[in-house]
Amino acid sequence: MTIIKYVLLGILQGFTEPLPISSSGHLRVFKSFLNDEVLSDLNFEIIANFGSLIAILFLYRKELIAIITDFFKYIKTKNKKYKANYNYAWMIVIGTIPAGLIGIFLKDILESYFTTKLVGLMFIVTALLLYICKDRRGYKTKETMSFKDALIIGLFQAIALIPGISRSGTTVFGSTQVDLDKETTLNYTFMLYIPISLASMVLGVSDLVSSGNLGDLFVPYSLSMIASAIVTYYSAKLFINAFKSNKLIYFSAYCFILGLIVFLVF
Repeated sequence: MTIIKYVLLGILQGFTEPLPISSSGHLRVFKSFLNDEVLSDLNFEIIANFGSLIAILFLYRKELIAIITDFFKYIKTKNKKYKANYNYAWMIVIGTIPAGLIGIFLKDILESYFTTKLVGLMFIVTALLLYICKDRRGYKTKETMSFKDALIIGLFQAIALIPGISRSGTTVFGSTQVDLDKETTLNYTFMLYIPISLASMVLGVSDLVSSGNLGDLFVPYSLSMIASAIVTYYSAKLFINAFKSNKLIYFSAYCFILGLIVFLVF
């Protein structure tokens, strides 16, 4: 039964992480509704998040390799053909800074003060953000976006530290407000996820190792990570196709209905 619970939670993490529906908000609601000890296992969140990270790294492996290699090639040669990815790498860094700083100093405070009822309201906020940007079309590519654009998007991403606010949703909203085109919006949204997820994993490793139950839960943890990775990959594909097909309205409607239910029930 423990293994089944961890696998199901891995599937939940994998499905909700790439979609603009707030994985942290869903986990908070499940914790309040089920009150199960597995849901209180903070190490699970680290493991399942790592599964999602593996999936996104695999999905964008070619893009990542190109960015990293061009970054160092530009430093070495100063050849202009590598400059676009060199600048783009710095834009990823800049876009990550706001969430990184707020996460270090305020994340625990935000999570502790937000009741499940307030999480429901944040789902509704996510729904409104998705509705506002559902039809917007930009023109900027990664070659023409600016460092100011990256910072603005990063500030929007930082809002998603509040449970119920979707990280991908706020990033997409911020990207559309600075007129990035669809391809660049999707690419940048997932690029910003990688350092944030990696930082969470690194910061959580010490807690994971010192927990003392890693050996006992090795199989459930491993299976939940695998489940999270597989489902994240296909869920990310679903989000990409939905965004390109102008179907953000469906995620907006889902978040609004879920938020209303959570607010009324809790």
